[in-house]
Amino acid sequence: QVQLVDSGGGLVQAGGSLRLSCAASGRTSTRYVLGWFRQAPGKEREFVAGITWRVGTIHYADSVKGRFTIYRDNAKNTVYLTMGTLKPEDTAVYYCAAADGDTRSWAYYTDTDVYDYWGQGTQVTVSS
Repeated sequence: QVQLVDSGGGLVQAGGSLRLSCAASGRTSTRYVLGWFRQAPGKEREFVAGITWRVGTIHYADSVKGRFTIYRDNAKNTVYLTMGTLKPEDTAVYYCAAADGDTRSWAYYTDTDVYDYWGQGTQVTVSS
């Protein structure tokens, strides 16, 4: 069983930055993908960024490219999402999630259905 604890959300003005953290525990394999997703009120949950734990391959949604950075700290079993140049439309609950395996395409790993483990979510609010 995998446990994910995400944190770091808060209220920030447009143009500001935040760093989210996702601490993972309970895994015995390194072959998995950690993804960040977000869900705004009245909208479906959407992929934001992902990283393969074993190799460190990264993928971003077009809406956050150049503004968000995902990276991992192997020693701490933690994945971070640094969010810069935040916009009001980035307001959402952000979730980290883990999917087994790491050999599929990123098109596969952008689908919420392939993730078996989820954090509790952390609220990010960007004021204009």
